[in-house]
Amino acid sequence: MKTYVKKDIVRVLSDDLDLSKDRIANIVDGVFKTLTEILMEADPEIRIEIRGFGVLGIKKAKAKPKARNPRTNEVIFVHPHRKTFFKPGRNLNEALQSPQKDT
Repeated sequence: MKTYVKKDIVRVLSDDLDLSKDRIANIVDGVFKTLTEILMEADPEIRIEIRGFGVLGIKKAKAKPKARNPRTNEVIFVHPHRKTFFKPGRNLNEALQSPQKDT
């Protein structure tokens, strides 16, 4: 499995848009910082919809009075909390569903 990091995204965008890597890095940092701030300020739920890509969001998770620790088999109580989710948009979902090319 190949792992991409922010530096790889900056390099690809810099090549595609023919802009300096420093300028693209500032833009990418700004986008991620803004998305993070919006998600952190969510009280209690929020959706960020990016057409053609998908939906990022925060939603409530209920308490689980009888959850189990898989390592110890101990029954534990999980308090209600918030969790993140990502739902791919139609374009991304269709691209993921199409047959994979052999490389």
